[in-house]
Amino acid sequence: MTPITWPRLAQALADRLSTTAPPGPWWRIAVDGAPAARTGDLADAVAAALPALGHPVLRVRATDFWRPASLRLEYGHQDVDAYYQLWLDTRALRREVLDPLGPGGTGRALPSLRDPVTDRSTRADYVDLPPGGVLVLDGPLLLGQGLPLDLTVHLRLSPAALERRTGPAERWTLPAFERYAREALPEEIADLVVRADDPRHPAWSG
Repeated sequence: MTPITWPRLAQALADRLSTTAPPGPWWRIAVDGAPAARTGDLADAVAAALPALGHPVLRVRATDFWRPASLRLEYGHQDVDAYYQLWLDTRALRREVLDPLGPGGTGRALPSLRDPVTDRSTRADYVDLPPGGVLVLDGPLLLGQGLPLDLTVHLRLSPAALERRTGPAERWTLPAFERYAREALPEEIADLVVRADDPRHPAWSG
């Protein structure tokens, strides 16, 4: 693992995408990790760096593709198994975002489906991402679900760091991330792993 700063990491990822041929017309990358790892910050920084390198960007948050509350909370507001398996609408994410930006896709994708706070449709317009564009997706529990992704980055928190940095209202989710680490093996299947125990001093395997 090599020490690096977050800005340098974001630029390194953007440079890698810019200098490596994508497997299709578009890149589909994901920054995976628990909410405490702040995946959105890195995803935002990568997305901000790409246009200067000639790559248009579609920024998508997995939380905007959660299932309706009536489904994801069917077993209660703090059901660990439901959080792990049911909250993310993987079919919608594939149908509206990942498949249209895959080989043979149209390039026409939906940036968001449902507001996770209001549980209402965002009524977002479809976006046409030109060839050479990059989808930057972030969220928790993304790996091991068969999502068609071209580059995956996992922000790793040790169990102690995850517990320390998870707020009281979200501590019920900790067993889901323990199960994720044990069953999905994100550190093994991710293309790049970033150790983020100390938010000031990340290290990565790039």
